[in-house]
Amino acid sequence: MTKLKLGFLASHGGSNMQAIIDACKNKSLNAEACVVISNNSDAFALQRAQKENIPAYHLNSKTHPHNLDQTILSSLQKHKINLVVLAGYMKKISPVILAAYKNHILNIHPALLPKFGGPGLYGLKVHAAVLAANSTESGATVHLVDEIYDHGRILNQVKVPVLPNDTPETLAQRVLVQEHQLYPETLRKISKNEIIL
Repeated sequence: MTKLKLGFLASHGGSNMQAIIDACKNKSLNAEACVVISNNSDAFALQRAQKENIPAYHLNSKTHPHNLDQTILSSLQKHKINLVVLAGYMKKISPVILAAYKNHILNIHPALLPKFGGPGLYGLKVHAAVLAANSTESGATVHLVDEIYDHGRILNQVKVPVLPNDTPETLAQRVLVQEHQLYPETLRKISKNEIIL
């Protein structure tokens, strides 16, 4: 069983990150949350990290106009990260980081990829698109990250039925509950080599 050393990239609340941290703490996941990096100084994810005593960094193109990618990579390497976990990170991952962590960067998307993914489809926009298409089900997908948005190999999915009176907000809420189960479960399977990266 491989102990995962996780590095999180988050732009906002980081509730999926918290679900994973909680799984680490209650020992249901053989992993350690080692570092949190955010491009947004106001991200609640940074406060979550502080509360959990996890090293946290605010890094973006303003703080590091010339060497941002290298600084992010150095921060991950400094903490000996072997798996990068995106938790609502709103920036495209650079080729430098993709190369250093090939097939070891995960993202969660609030729909059943390959449907309803790609540039511009994030947050409530995803759920609005699902409803506009009159889909009877949605869900969440954990996938590997490559150079194309929401494109990498699918590792795990969970389905969520679309209800007749759903709004983007109500669907998002129900999908998020499942995301909080799916992300730690996927990491658990990786740590047990049930999913091979």
